[in-house]
Amino acid sequence: MKRMAPQVTESGPFKAEQVRAGDPYELSRGHIIERLPAGGRGGRAKLVGAAVLNSDPAVRSASVDTGFSPDPGTMRALDIAVGDIPDAPGWLKSAPLLAVEYVDTGHDEDELQMKVAELLEAGTKIIWVVRLFSPRRVEVYEPGARARTLLPGEMLSASNILANPIPVEALYDRNVAHRVTLKNLLQRKAREEGELHTLRASVREVFSARGLRLSPDHEAQIDQCSDPAVLRRWHRAAVTAPDASAALS
Repeated sequence: MKRMAPQVTESGPFKAEQVRAGDPYELSRGHIIERLPAGGRGGRAKLVGAAVLNSDPAVRSASVDTGFSPDPGTMRALDIAVGDIPDAPGWLKSAPLLAVEYVDTGHDEDELQMKVAELLEAGTKIIWVVRLFSPRRVEVYEPGARARTLLPGEMLSASNILANPIPVEALYDRNVAHRVTLKNLLQRKAREEGELHTLRASVREVFSARGLRLSPDHEAQIDQCSDPAVLRRWHRAAVTAPDASAALS
């Protein structure tokens, strides 16, 4: 039977499974909340903010405009979500560690605060609400704490989520965001190279401890590998393999 999406004119309650990707609304406790497209200012800001957060060396995955459904009657669209975002269709079931919401003129403040409360209740650790109208600012919401407001010139941090603090302006100013993104990418590259160096050395140490010879081809194979998962597999295999060729197969 074809699934029918709920219509705004219908009465609830509805379920998240009835909402399709691209539908212009969210659900809160089974009731529809219209979600209209962002204006030019909001769309620009979301793009640069997402690039900054996604480039942070500690971030494994991030997404934009992702649906989050912690229960059948709730589906919230998140401007930016940071956490363990699966590379798969469907709504997120686990709360993002960090969520970012952009608001501009004409927003519904009561609905925004309800959304913040639902995210915190579901397990989100930090929510940044970026207010794009003057005076520009970012409000920080955390479980069990009063909301804090940070102004341009101040730094936002997210312990155990982001490696680096970021300027408030990096969430909406393209030039500031580019500088922060470049710094993050260089740091990420250095961290990745350091991890690869350590893993290659650990593979060689196992062979050396077991008295197994590495040929020039084996050495080149280890040096050219840039996949940490493969290097870890070789390390495990080297413990029991009869020779280097068997371990590096």
